[in-house]
This record gives sequence, C-alpha cells and structure tokens, in this order.
Amino acid sequence: MGDLSQQDKRAVFMTVHDLGCNRKYILCSLNGSIFIHIDVPGHEDNAETLPESYQYPSLQTLGEDLVTVLDTLHVRYVIGLGEGAGANVIARFGLVHPTRTVGLILINCTASAISVKENFKAKFMNWKRQSSLSQSAMDYLVFHKFGHQMINDINSDKDQVIAEFVNRLQSTLNQANLKYFVNAFLTRKDLPLKDYKQDILLVTGVLGSYANVVEKLHRDLDKNKATLLKIERAGDVLTEAPAKMAQSILLFCKGQGLLTSVTLPGIERQRTFSASSTDSDKPRRLSRGMSMEDYDKPNIRRLSLSFHEPIPQSVEK
Repeated sequence: MGDLSQQDKRAVFMTVHDLGCNRKYILCSLNGSIFIHIDVPGHEDNAETLPESYQYPSLQTLGEDLVTVLDTLHVRYVIGLGEGAGANVIARFGLVHPTRTVGLILINCTASAISVKENFKAKFMNWKRQSSLSQSAMDYLVFHKFGHQMINDINSDKDQVIAEFVNRLQSTLNQANLKYFVNAFLTRKDLPLKDYKQDILLVTGVLGSYANVVEKLHRDLDKNKATLLKIERAGDVLTEAPAKMAQSILLFCKGQGLLTSVTLPGIERQRTFSASSTDSDKPRRLSRGMSMEDYDKPNIRRLSLSFHEPIPQSVEK
C-alpha cells in the first residue's frame, strides 16, 4: 500500500500477522506512510493446501527471509510491525538484518521458547483431519487472539467479534496450512531481543493472553531503547483500541524523526513534541513505560490509523 518510489519521503512499514490471521487483520494505513503486508506461506484467503513435501519454515527462517521482500521491492529499510507470532517473526528479522530496520513495533510479542503451560495446551490441540481444526485447536487460537476477553464482560461486542474470527478460520483460511504456522510458533526458540540496538515499542492489552509475558520481556530489555505500552480494557488491541494504537504508532515514528508533519489526533503538537518554538521540528522520543491513558481522549473522526478493504494482492514469501 503506497507508492514505493516515495520511500525517501515517507515511513515504510513491513507487517506480519498473528496465528489464525492474514494480512487483512493488520491491514491499516497511516498518513504519509507505505505498508508492505506479509502473508506467511499458505495464509492468503482460500489458499491451496501446501504439498506434503513442503518443509514449512521456522519462525527464525521466516524472519531471516523477509529481507528478500525488501530486496525485491528495492526498499532500503522499514519499521517492523508484527502481532503475536508475527511479532516474533518481525523481531527475528530485525535481529538478523538490523541495518534494514529503524525500529520495531511488537504487539503481544513472546521472547521465550514455549512455556510449560503452552506445551500442556499443545498436547490437547489435536487436528481431527488435515482439512479441519479440532475444537481444542479452535479454542487455543481464540484464547491466543482474544485472551481474557473470552471471560470478561467489558467488551459487549466480544461474542460477535469472536464469531467473526472463527468464521474466517473455518471459511477463508486453509486450516491445513494454518496448522504449520501454529506448530512453528509452538516450537519456537528463545528470541534474544536484548541484542537489538534500535528502538522497540512493546504493545499489549491488559486483558490479553500475553500481557504478563510482554511485561516480563520489557523488564529484561534496555529501558533506554524499549518502551512498554499497556492498553486498558483491551485484549485484541488492533480491533479494540485503534485510536490508542494510532497515537502510539505515530509517536514512535516521530521519535525516529519520521512523520514529523503529521499532527497527533487529539493532542497539541507543541505540547507533545517541542520544548520551545525554536525546536518544534525536533521530535522528542516516546516516554519510556508510557500508558496511553495519560493522553487526552482522541478525536475518533481525526484518526490517521484506519482499517480498509483488502488490497487485491499481498506480498508473500
């Protein structure tokens, strides 16, 4: 999405989706930006079943190979944006190819190998047959995506949102291919994110499945480089809190010296980004450990982050 010939003048994002999703769940736009949306192998809508001889890549291999997308499109560097398993993939890309990123925005990112709790759940996540998900596998994916929203009444639309997610799992995603990505996530290795030298924005919803994991990851990172954003009353932050995500992404970009001409929705530019009238063009970095609850409530009609109908074709590896 966007004109790559203008990459010198714009922020370029590369995104990777979570389990049970594809690019349509993370499809968004930000004024003055270009988005390269990645579908992991076999995850485009109505994809053909991958052949049995196909060796599905690990999260590490997926991350390492993303550089070929940038090389093919002649893109020099990007801001990495990923959710869940996709955040793990995009982080591995940043670690292996640090000169091709200017920072990482990681939503519900896990840095450790599979936990005892996850391993216990995985033992019961059997696939009835290659073409369908078992109920246990479906329950795992729903909890992975929505977390405590499943048992919390704060979000009155939760039943409809979850039903739409399950319907897409059953109707548009190839479930045999989905199994491979799930297994890649469940067999992941530790992610040495503390070795990444650029800025990192960690995002999680307080009601999400991985809130505690993300908080632990933040404690292990250099606070001069890593910022933690916890969004209240949300599990799936991209769909439940798009306004706060808009602000946080824009703040992060401004902290890297990008999108400095884009006005923050609901926030005075002078108060937020300049110490005086003489340095208004020098953005200040996002405060470490900042909560979006500290900001004014954004004007929804002025949001620069929005969700659109899918583009005709995705960039895939």
